[in-house]
Amino acid sequence: MTVVAVAVTGSDGVGGRGSRRAVRWAAENLSAKAKRLTLVHIVPRITCIPSPCGGDGIVIEELDENVVALYLDEMKMKLEDDIFLPFKKLCKSRVEKVETVVIEDDNPATGLLRYVRESGIDSLVLGSCSSNCFLRKLKGPGVPTTVLKCAPETCNVHVVSRRKIISISATSSASIDSKVEGTFESSSVTNLSHLDPHMGLSMTLDVGSCNSLASRESDQAEVEQLQLELQNTIMMYKRACEELVHTQNKVQLLSLECLEEENKVNAALEREETLKRIAAEEKARYLQAIEEVEEAKDLLAKEANGRQIAERNALNESLEKQKIVDAVFLNDRRYKRYTKDEIELATGFFSDSNVIGEGSYGKVYKCNLDHTPVAVKVFCPDAVNKKQEFLREVEVLTQLHHPHLVLLVGACPDNGCLAYEYLENGSLEENIFLARNGKQSLPWFVRFRIVFEVACGLAFLHNSKPDPIVHRDLKPDNMTEYRDSILAGTFNYMDPEYQRTGTVRPKSDLYAFGVTVLQVLTARHPSGLVLTVENAIMNGSFTDILDKSVKDWPLAETEELAKIALKCSSLRCRDRPDLDAEVLPVLRRLVGVAAASVEVERGNIYAPSHYFCPILQDLMDDPYIAADGFTYEHRAIKAWLDRHNISPVTKLRFQHSILTPNHTLHSAIQEWRSRVIMQVP
Repeated sequence: MTVVAVAVTGSDGVGGRGSRRAVRWAAENLSAKAKRLTLVHIVPRITCIPSPCGGDGIVIEELDENVVALYLDEMKMKLEDDIFLPFKKLCKSRVEKVETVVIEDDNPATGLLRYVRESGIDSLVLGSCSSNCFLRKLKGPGVPTTVLKCAPETCNVHVVSRRKIISISATSSASIDSKVEGTFESSSVTNLSHLDPHMGLSMTLDVGSCNSLASRESDQAEVEQLQLELQNTIMMYKRACEELVHTQNKVQLLSLECLEEENKVNAALEREETLKRIAAEEKARYLQAIEEVEEAKDLLAKEANGRQIAERNALNESLEKQKIVDAVFLNDRRYKRYTKDEIELATGFFSDSNVIGEGSYGKVYKCNLDHTPVAVKVFCPDAVNKKQEFLREVEVLTQLHHPHLVLLVGACPDNGCLAYEYLENGSLEENIFLARNGKQSLPWFVRFRIVFEVACGLAFLHNSKPDPIVHRDLKPDNMTEYRDSILAGTFNYMDPEYQRTGTVRPKSDLYAFGVTVLQVLTARHPSGLVLTVENAIMNGSFTDILDKSVKDWPLAETEELAKIALKCSSLRCRDRPDLDAEVLPVLRRLVGVAAASVEVERGNIYAPSHYFCPILQDLMDDPYIAADGFTYEHRAIKAWLDRHNISPVTKLRFQHSILTPNHTLHSAIQEWRSRVIMQVP
């Protein structure tokens, strides 16, 4: 039993016809002796796999082995249906066992010869479609010719063409038998020598007479037919190329259109997402607005309810205060209730010539009531809380009695007037600022005592029970003097600290107190005064900003008073000192120094002239001897040396700038001070 292999190509076209002839001939002539019949198909070597996205294929080296194997299996299954199935049907009735083999090789002849050698094929059958000399010369040596030349000696090769069969038998004589099919008449034998001489084979071809006219005409007709077919094929190829180019352009255009549509779709999706987000944000804002409206409605309702309650409480409080005021004027003989006519007659029907003061609350008139000089404060007719302010001030003043607070004489509830005792020495502002117009200036010890008494009055208000009382409008214009120079203050509950922070507390008065003390020392307006004093103390020029109308300021005590005033005028309440624990003890000590100075002047106790600093003209606290032999206050001579190099007394140049403390003079001055203080009762 032999093994027969038939080389086949596609079942369509010229090659397909040759393969069908080969399969049919093998089934008819070799199947009886064949162990099995194998159909062999040659395909080019597979180096790449088509890409799903089109374009160039994917090199198999870049792919997984399983993917490549899967592609090969799919290709073999496709070849089984497209190539082998028609040939199996041709030999189905004559051959029991038909196998199929697919060989990868770029050269079909080489692939067939390798398969024959490796598989031990006994007979190889090929189909041929080029049976004339013209086509063989046109196309060159084909697969059958190459196989016939190079076939191994153990294999019989049969080339089946349209009119003949060329066979190479594996015999010792290596003869080639040729059978001619068709209408040929045997007339002569032609020896063709197409095979490789190394194979040791000879070929004897028995062909019909070439001189036959019919044969030449038939060949000529066949050549012409083939030429026409070739021209048609070339034209079809060109047309196919043109269609391919057109198709490629169309595909490219469609790809661009598809890309544009994709971009449009993506843009539309983005716009949709943006609109959705905007809609969600608008919805959230709408819901938030609705919630805020509801909250505002609730808040408005609560405020309306609270306002009604507050108005009702204020009315009740006003009625209660009215009852208290009425009870005060009915039961307490110290206060008198004046009628509207009495006030108008006393003030000359509120003549401007009697006005001695004016503020946000109204005007203050000087007049006589019951043959007593009084100051009548009349609240503005259009004041918002005129009635409440009037009742509150009457209620407070009738309960307070202090030597440093003004005395309430009476009131007129009909038109909101308060009558205070009149203090003929005028306000502190007049005594400080009007001294420049020829009026005698207040001595420094009087100013010290005024500051101390103002602090005592504030401490009394802040310690009131059950709740502390805040002045809220402390300034020099609201400070007046008795004929014996005892200070008293008026009330006006307008607190500048409250206007800035919205919080009123006892320490709110300390800010105004600190600014007032600085005005007492410098006789300057309060605008920017705190910063001016701070810079002066820091730069050592404090004496330059003191009131020039006072010639004998005690610099150490004055600077100490200025520093405590700066602490009181701190911007934050928590940075201000405690009035009772920190401020009053310092002021009480400074008033003691002032009292000693008063007694010295009264008793004609004068210090020796050499106790005074030649620069400051004041008693020295820390005497130092300079290079000129004179003794100076240490801080004064040090400041002088920083700017001059001559003696302030002799006007001669200093030999050196060394300062020596004068301990003897310091002891003498301290002893003199002690003696003076002991002499004061």
